[in-house]
Amino acid sequence: MKKLFFVLALLIPVVIYAQTIKTDVLVLGNSNAAFAAGVQASESGVNAIILTQSDGFKLGDYRNFPENGVTKAFEKRARKSLKLADTVAIPEMNYQILNAIIKTWSDSSKLFDVINNASYYEIKRSRSGWEAKLTKDKSIKAKVLIVTDHADRILSALKIPSLKIAETSTINYSENVYRTTIGGLQRTSNFLSLYNLLIPDQENILYIGADSFEIGQAAGATAAYGAFYKTKTSLSNLKRIQGELLAYKLSLMPFEDVKVIDSNWLAIQKVGITGILKADIKDGKLFFNPEKEVAYNEIKQPIKDYYYKAQIWFDDHHNIPINLENTISMVSYVGNKAVDATKTEIEKKWNKNYKFSSKYDLKKVLTRREFSVIINEYLKPFDVVNVDRTGRVIR
Repeated sequence: MKKLFFVLALLIPVVIYAQTIKTDVLVLGNSNAAFAAGVQASESGVNAIILTQSDGFKLGDYRNFPENGVTKAFEKRARKSLKLADTVAIPEMNYQILNAIIKTWSDSSKLFDVINNASYYEIKRSRSGWEAKLTKDKSIKAKVLIVTDHADRILSALKIPSLKIAETSTINYSENVYRTTIGGLQRTSNFLSLYNLLIPDQENILYIGADSFEIGQAAGATAAYGAFYKTKTSLSNLKRIQGELLAYKLSLMPFEDVKVIDSNWLAIQKVGITGILKADIKDGKLFFNPEKEVAYNEIKQPIKDYYYKAQIWFDDHHNIPINLENTISMVSYVGNKAVDATKTEIEKKWNKNYKFSSKYDLKKVLTRREFSVIINEYLKPFDVVNVDRTGRVIR
């Protein structure tokens, strides 16, 4: 018995050392983008591993992170590790404390794992996914690979000449590609289109810059979609990914004047993406102007572009004020709803559900905030109308 135990004891280190770890998403890097990508992928329900190739993450002050689901996930673990109540502000954290919190999080999570100081010497295709060789006998296989830095090392490992990085665009309403956004960049008028992330000949590999938290989160959700549905990243569903990121409070349209804490943030984001109401671009920033009154001419053509029946309604209603009564008439006609029932329903929701500060008044010209909420709820242009890769409406 002792001899058998001795033999088994000798074999155990070999078994541990010679192993292949399987995951859904593998992230390479130790930056803001790498952290956000790994966290979002795991929050979206797939296994994610981050290889930092260093002794931990080199993150900026977390208090400067965007206010979204990834930041909230980190704050939840930070409060638990630091034993802080929800009412107590999280103090400034140095490098060691921040990484200690992430390590505790990684050690206790089934889906989120961080491996520090783990270098790779080769990355190669493994069927439709990837395999990163850490040593001769140890490797990690992943369905989707996210690269955030050290592209030169990646290229050498991949043995390919180049990787094209995901590039952002500036919102330009003369084109419709903004409707394909999966991430607005905080305090700018820039956004990342899904199709700027999915590069031909880079199937199931996403290459993003190291600094952008928002782009990291967008890449994490995109990678999670491919891994969860066991499909190529080139076949990603735009609306599914946009919906997932909105659920995790990532602003897809970087409106400077409508923050995540706004009670109507989601409706304004969804209507903003459609372009039914367009923002103003000033000094490189995007302003939705939620309290500005809606004008007939600004909504006429966009709504007609989205709905055939809207063309008839606008032909019958020329240059009328966009007050509550006329808006209810329009959404009832286009959406096949009873006018009186819609009036009653909106009146009940006006202050309690919609959190509007104004009084319910049928003759009131609607603000862009109020119009967005009603259009989003009763016509659902973002949810039910698809767009193509260029953002053109598909009806």
